[in-house]
Amino acid sequence: MTCDVPRTMPGGHSTATTLAAMAELSQADLDELVEEAIVDAYGEDEQLTGFYTMIEENLALPFTTRVVGVEVTVAGTDLTDCGIAAICVRGTHRQPISILDLPLPAPPPPGSEWIAAYRHWVGRE
Repeated sequence: MTCDVPRTMPGGHSTATTLAAMAELSQADLDELVEEAIVDAYGEDEQLTGFYTMIEENLALPFTTRVVGVEVTVAGTDLTDCGIAAICVRGTHRQPISILDLPLPAPPPPGSEWIAAYRHWVGRE
């Protein structure tokens, strides 16, 4: 299966950049958020849906960030075959980007702890 959600290009950001704002979350905090997201989920698909729901309900949108050096507005999220995508908008252009690769602004928007929990769950923290 091919994913139609592009990953950001190398050099656009580093993992440290996207996670620096979440540094205050402990392993226990992340584990607690993960447990809350997947509490009644059976299987990986339902767990992914749990994270999507928590991000959709808690992430303050819209917010502005930079992707590959270009300022974009994160206008929404979407659940795809490849995971959770941030819908980035610039002018008339809309582009889904894996939320795992989304650089967050400083300070990060309210609710971004759910992105950190999702990264933790997939092993990207």
